[in-house]
Amino acid sequence: MRFGQNAGELALQSRASIKPWEQGAFETRKYRNLFAEAGYTQADIDAKLKSIFNDLFYGPNKVYFETNDSMAYVSDIKNHDVRTEGMSYGLMIAVQFNRKDIFDRLWRWCKKYMQHQEGPLEGYFAWSCKTDGTRNAQGPASDGELYYVTSLIFASNSWGNDSDINYLGEAQHILNCSMKKDGTNRVMPLINMEHKLITFVPDTFGGRFTDPSYHVPAFYEVWARWANDGRADFWRECAARSREYLHKSIHPVTGLNPDYNNYDGSLLNMKRGIIGDAFRFDSWRVPMNIALDYSWACADKEWQQGYGNKIQNFLYSQGIDTFVDQYNVDGTTVAEILDAGGYKQLRHSLGLVATAAAASLVTTHTKSYEFVDKLWNAKHEPYEDGYFDAYYDGLLRLFAFMHLSGNYRIIFPQ
Repeated sequence: MRFGQNAGELALQSRASIKPWEQGAFETRKYRNLFAEAGYTQADIDAKLKSIFNDLFYGPNKVYFETNDSMAYVSDIKNHDVRTEGMSYGLMIAVQFNRKDIFDRLWRWCKKYMQHQEGPLEGYFAWSCKTDGTRNAQGPASDGELYYVTSLIFASNSWGNDSDINYLGEAQHILNCSMKKDGTNRVMPLINMEHKLITFVPDTFGGRFTDPSYHVPAFYEVWARWANDGRADFWRECAARSREYLHKSIHPVTGLNPDYNNYDGSLLNMKRGIIGDAFRFDSWRVPMNIALDYSWACADKEWQQGYGNKIQNFLYSQGIDTFVDQYNVDGTTVAEILDAGGYKQLRHSLGLVATAAAASLVTTHTKSYEFVDKLWNAKHEPYEDGYFDAYYDGLLRLFAFMHLSGNYRIIFPQ
């Protein structure tokens, strides 16, 4: 039973008066527990969060695998590889759960197999490897480095730098190497220096556009405070530019964004096989990222509240149990369905259910609690066609539960 009669009455009253917080955790060091506000007991919230974590890291459908040499990796099971996306997510989860053992294992694998130690790509990470460490590609994807740096700073703040890993030194190395790139051998900084916005890929082609789901302005606020790399003002400017970019990138009616777009927010309209103009898999992360920026920094609260209302209103209009995982940004049906893991079908994906619920942290309408309830009750199991995504659905589900339970936090220096 979720809550008793009296608790239920109180929850219904609180649901009728939903209001986002007015200050971010950089100032207050406090985090909203929306599950508790919805009437779920703290014991049930803690148990559910622990269960989801254990499913991902230790259950029969786990994505985390330890090796015999003090290392471990997170695998995108359906694609049979190890990605900087998943590894950096694993690092963030490990530091948030205070699991130094998991963090260190993952970092050692990243360092040994993924990070370039010399040459034009020095400091960057090969974005995809086989599970034995063989590289599928040499080039980086900018979101991996974004999460690596932030997770390493948090590790430094949490555990210090006196063990066998100098976490802060590793974060600074990534940043310093990146900022030295100047186009030689087609390698560029993570940040497009003209626009002060993160690149899709830090090279001369992928540096010409960006990915809305790579924009987590609050991460730059972390870098400005604790990277200690002499670039604090620059990182604050990147945070401000990133928020401005999101205003242009997101459709003013539906709240949807494309997977990739130009720095001015316009659609790429590219041929060459890139399907980037629609709201698809990458795009699911944007509601969660904006919720994080609101929760931590609260520097763009009016726009972010309007955004949260818009995207939830759109998804609600499609049916809270039936909205699908790919749309054109104006909300119309996509002409071509992008496949995932060999399956090509529109579905009511758990990953988007999760991030849509996380957006409730910024919204002002009571239907937000319906999204929270749907995530709470959602099961991570195969879809009707047999497709099952332990990795992406699973990670986004865990991140959303961390957000909504108040357990995705800024880690201040101890």
